[in-house]
Amino acid sequence: MNEKQKNLLWIMTDQQRSQAMGINCDPNVHTPNLDNLSRSGLLFTDAVSGYPLCCPFRGSMLTGIYPHKCVPGHERRLNPSQQTIANVFNDHGYDTFYLGKWHLDGFKERNGRAAMHIVPPEARGGFKTWIGYENNNSQWDTWVHGGIDATAFHYRLKGYETDVLTDMTIEYINKQGEKKRKGEDKPFFAVLSLQPPHDPYMAPERNLRRHNAGNINFRANVPDIKWVREKAAEELSGYYAQIENIDENVGRLWEALYKNDLLFDTHIIFFSDHGDMHGSHGQFKKTSPFEESIKIPFIIAGEKPMHYEKRGCGKLSGVPLNHVDIAPTSLGLCGIRAPDWMEGIDYSHYRIKDNPIYEEPDSAYLQGLIPTHHNDSIDKAWRGVITKDAYKYVCFEKQSWLLFNLKDDPYEQMNLCHNSKYWPKLRELNEILKQWIHKTGDKFDLPEIPG
Repeated sequence: MNEKQKNLLWIMTDQQRSQAMGINCDPNVHTPNLDNLSRSGLLFTDAVSGYPLCCPFRGSMLTGIYPHKCVPGHERRLNPSQQTIANVFNDHGYDTFYLGKWHLDGFKERNGRAAMHIVPPEARGGFKTWIGYENNNSQWDTWVHGGIDATAFHYRLKGYETDVLTDMTIEYINKQGEKKRKGEDKPFFAVLSLQPPHDPYMAPERNLRRHNAGNINFRANVPDIKWVREKAAEELSGYYAQIENIDENVGRLWEALYKNDLLFDTHIIFFSDHGDMHGSHGQFKKTSPFEESIKIPFIIAGEKPMHYEKRGCGKLSGVPLNHVDIAPTSLGLCGIRAPDWMEGIDYSHYRIKDNPIYEEPDSAYLQGLIPTHHNDSIDKAWRGVITKDAYKYVCFEKQSWLLFNLKDDPYEQMNLCHNSKYWPKLRELNEILKQWIHKTGDKFDLPEIPG
């Protein structure tokens, strides 16, 4: 492996909100490994899921292209001819490996169980090795398939999904370590894509035993309504247990890299595709533009822990990193410039201290394109922006909806949108949103702002 080349490991969870980590002061959960990852690396505290829904996020994550041009909604397919980050790494001599949840082949659950659906080799994003499943909401009944032949293998994992998929990733890391010891190594890009902490909120007994629905500390914006709090508490007791299980396995992956002398050659990025409302504002699941739905953990660590070189460590605020930025940032960490077809920004310089390649935006673009009708979340199309100075503005077509000053109101309890006192700010943000719509080639009828 060339001395300048670095490995990259993505650890991706599903539906893990940014607030649900110890380092972010959630009293319900212990995440020592994620906290250490953040302290030795960099935690982007303002990272967002620009479209808080699984399939659109994943399409943008892999391509650096906004969802309306790529994967616009739930159970929509990523065009097999679309280039991805894996193709770029392939072209630069990397081994590319994908393991776990995919959810990009457009299979409709109404046609059967997605775990039984075989994603054809040409629709696996260009990864040289792909072992995964389309979708599956059953953590002890997870099926995976892969191989160059569409039906080469298809089997049920023997155990809890996060534990077993981590075992398989460690096996891959061990093989890379053996190649390094023999002098036969080449750089790798590996992805571990987990379904937890997505519902159903089930976890191994060892993790679940310390969480009880009667002991949940609610966020300040969960209304004091009996059914809302009961449902949220029941969900959260399992959700936090799942996150602690994930945290255990992150520690195992770190240890495997270290034992194989790969840790200081490997960038680790930990992130989620979106959050989970869990009763905040009386809503559940995702697709809402509120903080619990759009804010995601995003940690860059590994390679050389920052404290070794005194490069600064811990939390980084004020950087509106979005889903389209993940691919270009990942390439940048490995010294590869993003291709022109990627629309996102390379933020790798915050970690490796290079000069920035692109002019950075002052906001992140937020979208809800096609309603999913998941009942307990927003079922209208919407657009929005969140700015570096901590304002969030969201609208429906021809109708302004939400305006929050997140610096003063992090729980979004005071909607400023319909108070004439704030209309100058509303007009400013409406113009920023208009520019994003134009820049990305999106289509949306913005409201007329009075004044």
